[in-house]
Amino acid sequence: MIKLKNDNEIDLIKQGGLILKAVFEDIKPAVIAGKRTKDIDDKIESIIVSHGGSPGFKKVPNYNFASCLCINDQVVHTPPSEQVLAEGDIFTIDCGVYFKGFHTDAADTFIVGDTKDRAKQVFLNAGKETLDHAIAQAHVGNRIGHISQTIDIKIKQTGYSIIKELTGHGIGRDLHEDPMIPGFLNEPIENTPQIVPGMVLAIEVIYAEKSERIKSEEGSRWSLVTEKNDISACFEATIAVTETKTLILT
Repeated sequence: MIKLKNDNEIDLIKQGGLILKAVFEDIKPAVIAGKRTKDIDDKIESIIVSHGGSPGFKKVPNYNFASCLCINDQVVHTPPSEQVLAEGDIFTIDCGVYFKGFHTDAADTFIVGDTKDRAKQVFLNAGKETLDHAIAQAHVGNRIGHISQTIDIKIKQTGYSIIKELTGHGIGRDLHEDPMIPGFLNEPIENTPQIVPGMVLAIEVIYAEKSERIKSEEGSRWSLVTEKNDISACFEATIAVTETKTLILT
């Protein structure tokens, strides 16, 4: 069941989104070669708490970290660890804030250090631009399928592959709510939910250089990696739909 939010609830989610924006702004200088991902997670949690929020991901049963921190072929859900960043790594920060009863969720992917690897930059630009196009489809009068179709088309145009087993989602009092938002169109658009005022969505573009499938990382109960061990990226934003416009909350 899709849980619609009223104006007051959307305002609270917006406040949580401001905290999450601060996380991504403040953490970037700490992302350097030689840094352990567990140290980055500690910093992320410190930023969240200092702004009056709490780590949303810690509300996931048995997950004890503020973020998921993925390197290269790690796609999602990779716990912070002793793993050390290297110059030129593709690095994804996926993070959530819980504030006054509501969740927000966002992800960003970038290159560690000052790299001149144009191919990697082109790869990341494809995801950033696709997320912008997907958000533009999230308005009254469209359906969830318009978002999915746009993600699929834009990523395919660049020659990369959507990870088909992972989706965006609704968000609110729970971190994951209906509707699910696939990165590809898996049914006729008219069969997908209508986009209506009060929807709050975490739209995700999750893709890889070659792989469409994922597998569990050896030795980890959480981390998922690309099937072909190629690089991956995730770009995600929490948005709210109103009668007249779409609000980007993170």
